[in-house]
Amino acid sequence: MEERLSSRQVSLQRAAELAGKASEYLEAKKRIPKGIEMQQAFNASKQKLLEHFRAGEEDWNNWKWQLNHIINDVNTLSKVINLTDEDKHELTVLSQKYRWAVSPYYASLMDPDDPFDPIRLMGLPSMAELADTTGEMDPMGEEFTNPAGSITRRYPDRLIINVTNQCANYCRFCQRRRNIGQVDRHKSKKVLQESIDYIKENPEIRDVLITGGDSLMLENNVLEWLISSIRAIPHVEIIRLGTRSIVTLPQRITPQLCSMLKKYHPIYINTHFNHPKEITRDAKRAAEMLADSGIPLGNQMVLLNGVNNDKYIVQCLNHELLKIRVRPYYIFHPKQVKGTSHFLCSVDEGIEIMEHLRGRTSGMAIPTYIINAPGGAGKTPVLPTYLVSRGHNTVTFRTWEGKIFKYKNPPTVDIKKAIKNARKYMREADAIAE
Repeated sequence: MEERLSSRQVSLQRAAELAGKASEYLEAKKRIPKGIEMQQAFNASKQKLLEHFRAGEEDWNNWKWQLNHIINDVNTLSKVINLTDEDKHELTVLSQKYRWAVSPYYASLMDPDDPFDPIRLMGLPSMAELADTTGEMDPMGEEFTNPAGSITRRYPDRLIINVTNQCANYCRFCQRRRNIGQVDRHKSKKVLQESIDYIKENPEIRDVLITGGDSLMLENNVLEWLISSIRAIPHVEIIRLGTRSIVTLPQRITPQLCSMLKKYHPIYINTHFNHPKEITRDAKRAAEMLADSGIPLGNQMVLLNGVNNDKYIVQCLNHELLKIRVRPYYIFHPKQVKGTSHFLCSVDEGIEIMEHLRGRTSGMAIPTYIINAPGGAGKTPVLPTYLVSRGHNTVTFRTWEGKIFKYKNPPTVDIKKAIKNARKYMREADAIAE
């Protein structure tokens, strides 16, 4: 007679099976560069830049010093990464068409010797940009969703105010690279006031996102004027800030900024980490300062060929984000912006990543995979197919492991009628019992 396993034995077998499903990621994780673990290498690059600029630690930790010493020339860049003569020539040629600039801090994260380092791919231009003849300069059709001021409006109850074209790093995959130009320009107070007035006149607007460029490139006093003006509008419930400063210029997150922002809750911030290497001790400090100020943080990753189109990198990134109190929010499929085709991935890769995450990590570590419909038609979520079929009062699903199961799916009942009938039944049952 076959011996029956105890419930504990069954549980131990299942636990061993689940541990085996995690082993592949744990091995892959060892090979993924993580910023928190790379401080020594970053410090070496940082020291080279400080010597070049004849600066000290106090300068480095000052966000205005960082912006005043933005790196946008080949000679300065060559102090921190090793460039061949061909590299220097290509960067010089590229500069004539596409502007590039990188903060000293973000440059210090770049691998000096690896041209395919994810930070270098995101931060520095390549000849692939000039070779790209596909794509559009404005794939989101923002020109046609601008009803007033510097607003972009695509949805019934929320909108964007674009406040500047300035960033601490001009990401090579940026959807608004058409706005970078050659000069940093903040929107005028007149344009911002026109945007505020539009919000006042449209009571359905309950959620306002301040972005750019990078919203935190504004000085604190200008940013506070804008936020306080929006907060004074009775029907505005939520104010959000879009910024990559936490990633590319964490020195921008200061006690003064946090003290100002906390006056206008509820404030939310969405940031933009794309690789675990970007999560450094400085980025952790910046994120935790904001979180300690009561500001929920979300992350909007862009799926990028050669950077993060790998299920283990995304899983590692999302785990590292949660450790610094940033919630993975979106994975954006890359937009078909002119000059960025080398970053494009297939939708199949995005679905494979989502398929991998479900069940292998906690729900908090699973963002929503989004494709932006062309022409500004809005965000469209994309999911693996878990619903297999629908029958009479049943549906058939597959689990994250590929197991198939049926689930009862009775029609929705009238809750008032159900409670009334239940009471009637109980009264009748009591009467019979008596």
